[in-house]
Amino acid sequence: MKIKVMIAEDERLTREDLAFLIQQEEEFILCPSAENGQQLIELYEQYKPDLVILDINMPSLSGIEAAKQLRKLSNGKSKPYLIFTTAYDEYAVEAFNLEAVDYLLKPYDVERFREALSRVQKQMVQPERKNSNSSKLLIDNGEKVVVLTPQSIYYAVRSERLVDIHTDKGLIQTKMTLQELEEKLPPAFFRSHRSYLVNLDYIDEIVPWFNGAYNIILKNIDQTKIPVSRSAAKQLFDLLQD
Repeated sequence: MKIKVMIAEDERLTREDLAFLIQQEEEFILCPSAENGQQLIELYEQYKPDLVILDINMPSLSGIEAAKQLRKLSNGKSKPYLIFTTAYDEYAVEAFNLEAVDYLLKPYDVERFREALSRVQKQMVQPERKNSNSSKLLIDNGEKVVVLTPQSIYYAVRSERLVDIHTDKGLIQTKMTLQELEEKLPPAFFRSHRSYLVNLDYIDEIVPWFNGAYNIILKNIDQTKIPVSRSAAKQLFDLLQD
């Protein structure tokens, strides 16, 4: 399934960089880009993209205001997925109130951008996912292939060039990237931080930390503490309330 993407960004170089990154992804089709919020509204009505990547601080009409208008234009039909980009973190809550898939703080790297695109793909195919308890996951640890069920995984964390997968049977390490692992797992797994992937079914408590961030306390024996970034906190609370 091809995903149509539209960019709204007033800085030409940033707009061109985003367009280049999207063109490297086979599953995404790039629509004409907008230079401000008002132009985004006009182009959206013409091209009807599935995903809009928009800067928050734009002339004419801010990204937040443009997103609100896009919701009205949808008029009960499928709303576009939204990824906000900005150099400021104070808009995160407002962005996630608009059901944003992700919130990228500039400057972000290619891996972080691809992670955001992966979240969109994951949300689009969620209704087609099988029950996580019945699926199997094959993990190559370098010596053998370990067969896991997603439900046996507490969390996974990046560790230098490896990924540590913590399960009810112990630690499994793999050269698979965290993003590759996330793409294989069902929606019950959440990217709470760029280095952590956590099973929502094992969350026991969520404790405020500082500056809008939180810590997750797991139900495992060690009561493991998992960080939740400021940009992921609102989405986490929304998922747990569904």
